[in-house]
Amino acid sequence: MPSKQKVLAVSGLLSGAVTWGLVWYPLRLLEKEGVSGELTTFLMFGIALLLGIFFFHKTLRQLPPSKTILILIAITAGWTNLAYAIAVIHGEVMRVLLLFYLSPLWTVLLSRMILGERLNRHGYTVLALSFSGAMVMLWSSVNGLPLPQNSAEWFGLSAGMMFALSNVLTRKAHYHDIYLKSLSVFAGVSIIAIMPPLFQPDMLSPLLILSASSWGILLGLGLLAFLATVTVQFGLTHTPSNQAIVIFLFELVVAAISAYYLAGEKMMLREWVGGAMIITASLFSGKLEQKDV
Repeated sequence: MPSKQKVLAVSGLLSGAVTWGLVWYPLRLLEKEGVSGELTTFLMFGIALLLGIFFFHKTLRQLPPSKTILILIAITAGWTNLAYAIAVIHGEVMRVLLLFYLSPLWTVLLSRMILGERLNRHGYTVLALSFSGAMVMLWSSVNGLPLPQNSAEWFGLSAGMMFALSNVLTRKAHYHDIYLKSLSVFAGVSIIAIMPPLFQPDMLSPLLILSASSWGILLGLGLLAFLATVTVQFGLTHTPSNQAIVIFLFELVVAAISAYYLAGEKMMLREWVGGAMIITASLFSGKLEQKDV
């Protein structure tokens, strides 16, 4: 029977998958109001950073002499979130997400190099099942194979690579408090996302005429970013990287359903079949961990 910690870790990862599978919609709403993905990302994580400092300020006293891995987590998480936001705003949601979720490839390689984790026979089967499900669900007879065809898709692919590295680094930094790692994420995303608006001041002007409802969306996104990051950091700390990435694939199912209901994107039989395969892979993801003899 799974331990309470294991259940909480998996629940944290699943909640993160649901959050990021839905976040594309409010990002697009704000884009229509003139708020760029870069500015929205900065405000989201700026709010999350303020909340983090308020609730976790005692954690800052635990800053180690060597902050290298925390800085790396900040940089990789920063690019992951910024590139993801730009990709889902300007690209085709499901195609972008498929490119993003090529990240298990990078996770397998990075986990082997950095953590020494290995996949057993069952693990490769589960990983293949998750990829097959993604391919079945997102295959397009018009576009062909999911290769980057525009800047949004390249952003999605690069976000997936940094996402994998961020996950592996978070797992490696298991000795650090999850709140300290969360603060690193908030700071990293805020710093990287504010760079474009600083060099293009016109990107800030929509804030002067933003409606109250749009400010409400921004505040809600900031709170979601705070909660999702903390729960995901807990999940990543207590879950092998290769297992975590398969659980995160549930985001594809959430995004497919939300795209259907919120953007009118129709789900064909192959999307339902592919989604079922991904869910099956997630349910059996516990077999991904290679037990040491």
